Order: sequence, then structure tokens, then C-alpha cells
Amino acid sequence: MAEDTADNTPEKLKTEDSGLQPPDAASTPASVGAAPTAQAAAPAQEDPLAAAKREAADNYDRYVRAVADLENFRRRATREKDEIRQYATARVLEDLFPVLEAIALGIDAAKKPGADATHIVDGMNMVLAQLKTTLAAHGLKEINPPAGEKFDPHQHEAISTQPRAEIAEGAIAQVFRIGYSLNGRMLRPAAVVVSSGAAAAAGAEIPNPKIPNPK
Repeated sequence: MAEDTADNTPEKLKTEDSGLQPPDAASTPASVGAAPTAQAAAPAQEDPLAAAKREAADNYDRYVRAVADLENFRRRATREKDEIRQYATARVLEDLFPVLEAIALGIDAAKKPGADATHIVDGMNMVLAQLKTTLAAHGLKEINPPAGEKFDPHQHEAISTQPRAEIAEGAIAQVFRIGYSLNGRMLRPAAVVVSSGAAAAAGAEIPNPKIPNPK
């Protein structure tokens, strides 16, 4: 009788009415109260030395490629520069062919018996004018200052002085050698004789402004 009473306790009745089974220790998940395995096992880190070696190898590979590209660029630039120089020279030579042919014709005409010297000189002057025109088309300019022009040290080279009463002192009295420039760049200055003025031509003494005149 006591056993029946014990089985009819409120907890027993509540369990039977709800149809629920009491929790079993064996059926409890093992993960309850324990850290997950994925969180417990941390991912393995790469060796710093191996990572540094791999990065150094990548940097060296990029360096080798950059050096090769630079060397190829230098060779290509040098080749293109040489080709431009060769083609520019070829163009000048092609324009000089007619001048060479005219000179050859003039020489043949001068060798003929009874050749007229006046006609030959006129022909050579025409050839010279043709040559100057051809060179001027490629940027060559003569530096041939007239007498009396002011001396310019950037374009003229004084080789001597000469007393000239009709030309002011310091001006050009005579051109000894014609100069040339190419597209504004000086190739050869004109060699000139500079006038020392009328006073020097008369033989008068020119006092030095830095030294008092003893007279």
C-alpha cells in the first residue's frame, strides 16, 4: 500500500500525463559542457622563414624581369636612333646627287678643247648656288657678316685687328672664313678681322682709361 502511494506522487503523475521520458544520462550529447573541436584546434601558422624565402624569391624574379625589360628597351632605343641617323644621312645624300652630277658635267666641259672659261665659271657659280640651296633646305645657314656689322662673339671669331678709318672701332672689317650653323646650333663661327677704328688708323695714341695719361 505504501508502494502504490509512492508511485502516485505529483512528479510521477505529471511525467506520465505528458508522455515525456525522464532525461537519461547516457543520451545526453557529449558536446554539452565541452568546447567544440573546431574551436579547440587552432589553424597551423606558416613558418616565418619559409614565408620570407618565398617573398625573396618573388622579388628576385620581378627584379630579373625588370632588368631584362630595361636592357631590351636600351637596345631598341639604340637601334632606332641609329636607323634615324642613317635615314637622315641618306636623305641628304639623295639631295646632293644632282649637285654631284652638275659638277661632273662642268669638269667634262672644262676638259674640252677650246672651252670658254667664262661659261665654265658661270656654270660653277650655278652649281655652287644649287649646293647652298640644297644644304639650306636641311637647316644649314651661312654666317657671312658684311663689313661694318657689330662683332658678335657668339657667331664671330676675331683673328686679328686692322685699322679702318671708314669702319667704327670694334666692327667687322673683313670676313676671312665663312661660318655655318645648323638649325640654330653653331657649327663653326665666322673668322673675321675687326676694325681698330680711325684713331688707330691715324696713328694717334689711345690713352688707357684705367691708367692716367702722363701728358
